Amino acid sequence: MEQCLTPWQNLQVRRLLILLATVTLAACNQVAPTSVTDRLKPCTGDDTPVDAYCGSLKVFENRATQQGRQIDLNIVVLPSLRADTRPDPLFFLAGGPGQGAAKMAKVLREMFRQVLTDRDIVLVDQRGTGKSHPLDCEQEDDSLKAFGFTEADAVAMLKKCLAGYDADLRLYTTSIAMDDLDDVRALLGYDKINIYGGSYGTRAGLVYLRQHGDRVRSAVLDGVAPTNMRLPLFFARDVQRALDLLVADCAATAACHARYPGLDTRLPALMARLEKSPPTVSLIHPRTGERGDLTFTARHLANILASALYVPVASSLIPALIERAEQGDFQGLLALAALGDSGGPSNMSLGMQLSVICAEDAPKITAADVAAESAGSMFGPYVMRLQHDACAFWPRGEVPESFYQPVTSSVPTLVMSGAIDPVTPPIWGEEISKHLSASRHIVMPGAGHTAGGTGCGLRIIRNFIDKGDTVGLDTSCLDRVKRPPFFVSPAGPDPGGSSPAGTPQKGAGE
Repeated sequence: MEQCLTPWQNLQVRRLLILLATVTLAACNQVAPTSVTDRLKPCTGDDTPVDAYCGSLKVFENRATQQGRQIDLNIVVLPSLRADTRPDPLFFLAGGPGQGAAKMAKVLREMFRQVLTDRDIVLVDQRGTGKSHPLDCEQEDDSLKAFGFTEADAVAMLKKCLAGYDADLRLYTTSIAMDDLDDVRALLGYDKINIYGGSYGTRAGLVYLRQHGDRVRSAVLDGVAPTNMRLPLFFARDVQRALDLLVADCAATAACHARYPGLDTRLPALMARLEKSPPTVSLIHPRTGERGDLTFTARHLANILASALYVPVASSLIPALIERAEQGDFQGLLALAALGDSGGPSNMSLGMQLSVICAEDAPKITAADVAAESAGSMFGPYVMRLQHDACAFWPRGEVPESFYQPVTSSVPTLVMSGAIDPVTPPIWGEEISKHLSASRHIVMPGAGHTAGGTGCGLRIIRNFIDKGDTVGLDTSCLDRVKRPPFFVSPAGPDPGGSSPAGTPQKGAGE
């Protein structure tokens, strides 16, 4: 039955309807706050997690003139796992120089899962890397023959790549790229961010702190490569330090010393033998199974050892593989050289790497410097020679003298170093910490290149980012981190082995 309303009731209803209409119109006219998902789209590529968001930002290659060629910066955002996302995400700055951050999305999603609980993680391919106008340059040969690639072959490859680039290679320096990064931050609507930089990413992070420090809530710098490092000047020295530590730790560990005595003299003797008369041996490609002959040189040995020392678990094989090489068996060393080779394209844009090193580092290196810093190192004539030689013909960007001055900042900063890191040892972390007033430098025992890859390191990073401060930071897990035990038989380490200090080697790589 229809209900009748009095005139007064009709008036009240009309007033209510007018009020509701006014509120509705006002709501329609308001601009809803935008979010990352408004600016990006769900990722569809196989190299990104299914719940990630992808997009790009177009910037001028020449930021100074704002004219000419433009670059699409590739962006991937891993969204927080919780609905109440914190407003300050973690920006991940990749290493190399030359790594693309976005291609590492799946690995980083697992690695930084604790951070991802309540914060977005933002990955931006730095200009010249990944999918941001990449300056790639790779061998086309995937056969066993590629292991015999000479320096002359590598230089010829670089010159061919150089001729084919559609880019002004002078404009791919760190300072320019960090202004790109701040444009991405603004695009995504973040006011403050946290940054994690590993290896070369620490240099990028320091430069971002210098240029846009007002936008940084906290910073993690892991495996420090500062602006005045002069890559690759100290590489031979620092790799030799890491190898000497490995030899000393083997000598101080009962099982390793008994199985491989005298490594301190055996290694130089093997290197001298390979320098004088490199053998041609029959080997099997570790991934494809192809069999062929390869002349195994001192350069091969130096580069394989240098790469293995980055990863403590891999370096634990070095004494065993040296013994096999002394007996003429180089198959194990070849397998170590191919560690991580999946057969696909590498995540390293060599052209971008050279654009950075040749502009920022090479001008500060003299022949006398190279001779002095390589003295006493068996790696001097071999490691990173390509980067040094390429800078003689690579286009060089302009870098002001102020670039090399220490970065000063009051932003809370966690500085991390691996105690046995062969490329960014703790001395570099000590150096930058002097100028970062709210920093704390921790050295991870038994850790190689970048300490944050250990379980202990990841816990410290998560706690630091949550706090936004180094004061009272719990680092007690450092006491449980040890060098992984050495392989003393084909079955692996001695179960009863102990560390040089006599502590059972539990929690190695904690």
